Amino acid sequence: MAASKPVEPQSGLPRWQLALLVGTPIVLGVGAVYLWNRSRTKQRKGTGERKTPEGSASPVQGQEGFLHPGHPKTCPLDRAQAAKNKGNKYFKAGKYENAIQCYTEAIALCPKENKSDLSTFYQNRAAAYEQQWTEVVQDCSQAVELNPRYIKALFRRAKALEKLDNRKECLEDVTAVCILEAFQNQQSMLLADKVLKQLGKEKAKEKYKNREPMMPSPQFIKSYFSSFADDIISQPLQKGEKKDEDKDKEGEAAEVSESSGYLKAKQYMEEENYDKIISECTKEIESCGRYTAEALLLRATFYLLIGNATGAQPDLDQVINMQDANVKLRANALIKRGSMYMQQQEPMLSTQDFNMAAEIDTRNPDVYHHRGQLKILLDQVDEAVGDFDECILLRPDSALAQAQKCFALYRQAYTGNNPSQVQTAMDGFEDVTRRFPKCAEGYALYAQALTDQQQFGKADEMYDKCIELEPDNATTYVHKGLLQLQWKQDLDLGLELISKAIEIDNKCDFAYETMGTIEVQRGNLDKAIDMFNKAINLAKSEMEMAHLYSLCDAAYAQTEVARKYGLKPPTL
Repeated sequence: MAASKPVEPQSGLPRWQLALLVGTPIVLGVGAVYLWNRSRTKQRKGTGERKTPEGSASPVQGQEGFLHPGHPKTCPLDRAQAAKNKGNKYFKAGKYENAIQCYTEAIALCPKENKSDLSTFYQNRAAAYEQQWTEVVQDCSQAVELNPRYIKALFRRAKALEKLDNRKECLEDVTAVCILEAFQNQQSMLLADKVLKQLGKEKAKEKYKNREPMMPSPQFIKSYFSSFADDIISQPLQKGEKKDEDKDKEGEAAEVSESSGYLKAKQYMEEENYDKIISECTKEIESCGRYTAEALLLRATFYLLIGNATGAQPDLDQVINMQDANVKLRANALIKRGSMYMQQQEPMLSTQDFNMAAEIDTRNPDVYHHRGQLKILLDQVDEAVGDFDECILLRPDSALAQAQKCFALYRQAYTGNNPSQVQTAMDGFEDVTRRFPKCAEGYALYAQALTDQQQFGKADEMYDKCIELEPDNATTYVHKGLLQLQWKQDLDLGLELISKAIEIDNKCDFAYETMGTIEVQRGNLDKAIDMFNKAINLAKSEMEMAHLYSLCDAAYAQTEVARKYGLKPPTL
């Protein structure tokens, strides 16, 4: 899809996995949700908040039920335990007000030095409060103060804090729970994931609205335009677009008249002077010049590149609705608007635009190429392969489409655990790299598949070929660095390669994000947060920014948990 990043590897530290707590990358897909839902059906029906109360922390020997408070052998702790046990019976019978009274009595009777028991009584009373979230938080806080590593109390408080919309403190509590449980409990990880996503979306919405537009690196812009084979605005100046005295200089950079803002913008594109393009296109549009449609599309494209979707959409809409405009301009505008909708998590609108583009320009290979990428994102692999086939039929020399078709087939076989189809896809990669030895993307996608298959040495060779073909492609250095971590556990070399990526392109948000993730795993949380913030400032869409805020918030929560409770996850 237009402006999409290369597909990240499915192993190691993959970008497309949201690490719930980034110190320990976790994949939570449909299977995890299913397991969680299935476990819930076995629990008592109701609001889902009241669960079984805590058992006796210091049981009275030989006691069944509870001793009568007036029994001559009872001490204050025995009487407190008896009140708690009575409360448990009321709790299990659904008599929660009675249970609360009993737990309150147990709290009053319990000697203050018996912190573990007192902590349990507070936690049990919190469980009985159900939707009285403020009281739940208060009692859980008392329990945690007495026993800072009390998992049940921390998790119950986290759920209550979520209900009270206190997501920051909720995240800190559930982070502590995840660490204490060694990231083995789906309930706590699902809550962490939910809260991280909510926080990320909230922060990204505000930040993205007020962000300063930023032009991406020249390498990114060139890579973006190279994904289009039939895009008029990305082609060099044509003979008919040159001044009369330049018409016999085909193949040379044109010297255009100042009167055409669009032609001047095209010249700036050839010179890689990208910052001036939007203003020159605006001149063409405001003067209602001959190239108004082209200028609208070019301006919209650069609005998208700097992350200004609000500015891009009216221009794209106008081009799409120009019935007398070149059909290829309209189709290209639909592709770009469809890609924009996908970044905004509007897959239905995105699909509609790609389908409309296919209807109005049936022989445009770009439509099928980019729609194929959309279908991969939607896990519609069969349809994606069909679109790539159509693109290849129209453009047999499209190495990029052939490589991405192989990757789609590979992903389908790999996730379906079909070894024979996996091998067929791997053979396809061999064929693509043999027939198109100058296609860096073919080697990159093949390397990712080889990494999945743990053929690390050959994957490393593929990344070396990518670097040989595109030495200024920062993303390849990041992937190669990740490979060293997974293959050789060579942290120094991995970080060196990722640092090289930042040196090549200091606007590579993927490099900063990856560096931040590694620093979290090393326990360098302050440095990780700094890396994530740099990536946030470079994010090209609100969706990407939300993902990065989630990672940053997860790292920050770990710093707070370490400060409050001395808890840290395992580090590299």
